[in-house]
Amino acid sequence: MSLKIALRRPPKRRRSPLAERIALVVIALLVLLAVFGPSFAPYDPLKVDLALALLPPSPDHWFGTDMNGRDVFSRTLAGAQITLSATAFVLVVTLIIGVTVGTAAALGNRVVDEILMRITDVGLALPSIILALGFAVALGPGLLSAIIAVAATWWPGYARLVRSVVREVRHADYVEAATALGVSRWRLVRKHILPNSLDAIYVQVTLDVASVMLVISGLSFIGAGAQVPSPEWGAMIAGAAGNVTNGWWSLFFPGLAMMITAMAFNLAGDWVRVRRDPTLRDGIAR
Repeated sequence: MSLKIALRRPPKRRRSPLAERIALVVIALLVLLAVFGPSFAPYDPLKVDLALALLPPSPDHWFGTDMNGRDVFSRTLAGAQITLSATAFVLVVTLIIGVTVGTAAALGNRVVDEILMRITDVGLALPSIILALGFAVALGPGLLSAIIAVAATWWPGYARLVRSVVREVRHADYVEAATALGVSRWRLVRKHILPNSLDAIYVQVTLDVASVMLVISGLSFIGAGAQVPSPEWGAMIAGAAGNVTNGWWSLFFPGLAMMITAMAFNLAGDWVRVRRDPTLRDGIAR
C-alpha cells in the first residue's frame, strides 16, 4: 500500500502594496524636506518672541508656537534636516566600520577572526542604548557626541552580519572559479564577494533607520544629545515637556513627525526585505 505524502506549501504572505507606496512617497517627501525644508520655513526656527508664546495652531502658525514664541512648524521643518542628517551620518559610519571588520574577520586567518569577533561580541553583549548613553555622557552633551556615541555602539551588529554573509559567499562556485583563475584577493573582494553580499546590508540599513533616529532623539530628550534651542526633534520634545497641558502642540507635532518617519522607514524596510531576500520572494501574494 503506497502512501501519498502531500507537501503543503507555506501560506502566502499578505502585504499591502498601497501601504508600501505611501511609505515610499513619505520617505521621498522627508528627503526633500531634509534638503530644502529650512529654505521654505515661514519663520526663523530660532527666533524668540515672548509675545507670541504658546499660541495654538492657526493660519499664521500652522503648528502653533512654543513657550518662547518660536514657530513650531518652522522648527519641525528644520528638525527634519538635523535629525535625518544625523541618522544618515551614523549609518554611513556604522557601515564603514561594520563592513570593514566583518570582511576582515571572514577573509582573515583564524587569529584575526577570533580577535575581531570577540571585540564584536563585547559590543553586542551590552545594551546599545546604555552604551551609547555612556559614550555621550563621557564626550559631553551635544549632537556630535550623540552621533559618535550611537555609531560607536551600532557597528557590531553589521560586523557580525557581514562576516556571516561573506563567509557564505566566498564558498560560492563563481568565487572559487575566480580564485582558480588567479584573481587577486582584493579584486575578488571588490568585484565578487562584496557586491553579492549587499542584499542583506540593504535590508538591515533600511530597517535600522527608525531605530537609529529614535536613539539619537532619545539621547537629545534626556539631555545627552542635541541641546535646546536646537530644532532637533528629540530636543524639541524635551523643551516642550513642561507644557503638555497648556501647549500640547509644541510637543505633539515633532513627536508626530518622528512617528511618521519611523513607520515609513519600517514599511520601506519590509518592502526591501521582501524583494531582496530570495527566500521571501516565493509565495508572496501579489
